[in-house]
Amino acid sequence: MQNALSISELGQLIKSTLENELSPSYWVIGEIADFRVAAQGHAYFELAEKQGSQVLAKMRSNCWQFTYRSIAARFESLTGSGLKNGMKILAQVQVTFHPVYGFSLNIKDIDASFSLGERARIRQETIERLTKEGILRLNATRPLPKVIQRIGIISSATAAGYGDFVNQLEQNPYGYQVYHRLFPSLMQGNEAVGSLITAIEKAEKKAEKLGLEALIIIRGGGAQLDLDCFDDYYLAVKIANCKLPVLTGIGHERDETIADLVAHSKLKTPTAVAEFILSSFRIFEENLLLLASKIDRITNQYLKFAHNQVEVFSQRLKGVVTGQIRLEKEKINHQKTRLERTTIAQLEKQKEEVSKFQKDIQSYSSQLLRYHDQQLSSMEKMLHQLDPQAILNRGYTRTELEGMPIHLADPKVGDHLTTISAKTIIQSTIDKIQNKSNHEVQ
Repeated sequence: MQNALSISELGQLIKSTLENELSPSYWVIGEIADFRVAAQGHAYFELAEKQGSQVLAKMRSNCWQFTYRSIAARFESLTGSGLKNGMKILAQVQVTFHPVYGFSLNIKDIDASFSLGERARIRQETIERLTKEGILRLNATRPLPKVIQRIGIISSATAAGYGDFVNQLEQNPYGYQVYHRLFPSLMQGNEAVGSLITAIEKAEKKAEKLGLEALIIIRGGGAQLDLDCFDDYYLAVKIANCKLPVLTGIGHERDETIADLVAHSKLKTPTAVAEFILSSFRIFEENLLLLASKIDRITNQYLKFAHNQVEVFSQRLKGVVTGQIRLEKEKINHQKTRLERTTIAQLEKQKEEVSKFQKDIQSYSSQLLRYHDQQLSSMEKMLHQLDPQAILNRGYTRTELEGMPIHLADPKVGDHLTTISAKTIIQSTIDKIQNKSNHEVQ
């Protein structure tokens, strides 16, 4: 093939064509992506054009150390923020081509006023979007206790603002006790938004178990670049929909961030948030003291009124009671008189009945005594007749064998008998035993 070019020749042709055909520089609008600053101080990134999430075009760009240092310093002094990914800029560029490194844009200047307007536009669009969705002041509807006693804190554990906040809570001169639990998060940089959202979600999951009443987002101020994450739409949505009331104390003096706008309450600094929480205790305590004083005053008024009423009722009752006592005394005296007469009559009647009963008892007793006397006499005669001595006196005797009546014993020949008469005791020996059938018993 004739007239073939080497790669370097083609590269040189492209370079010379671009230099001859294009203007020395152009102003272009693009979004920064893959931004990085090399150790030598050069800045490398891409300028991209997007339509939604679709990339329509992108070009490799660089800004040499000397130029970048000047541009970056001026840009940050005007906007309060440094150059970073996702930022749309108006840049003056020179189109260049290098045979080895290829096509790129050499950044000559960046118009900071454009970025200021762009940021303001994006911020306003975010606010309008939140307003249209009806959530801009949604978190403000969350009930905030009159006394905030248990809080979750979203902050960096090493942030000075966090330390100041905790110290002010714990060292308050009133001795108020506030439970606090840290949910650590990045508070600046490209990863801050995601970290903040994650921390809010963790706090919401623990809220019921820990009894959290509010969520506090604090940091100790910083450059505008450090605070851009708090203008993020998705963070604003998360704060707006948080089930806990959110208080912010980001520590900046410029216009409030979108996070401040959607939060339940915005305060300037972490220490201002701490003072706000402690003031809820003081206000509640002051209200209690005021109510106690009011109750004391009203109670004294009621007691005084009641005392007067008691005096009036006492006098009225005293008159009524005195009259009633007098009436009852008269009734008692009347009843006493009647009772005395009735008692005397009853006593006379009972006396007559007792006298009659006494006579009846005496008569009955006399008859009963005579009857029993006759019975005793009869029994005495009977006993006298049954007396063994009386029997013996009539001529009868009693014979015993070893102390046993003979008719109950089993006598045998040779046994010794004792015979008892009225006047004698006779000892004898059996030499013969004969029963009534005339048979001899040996």
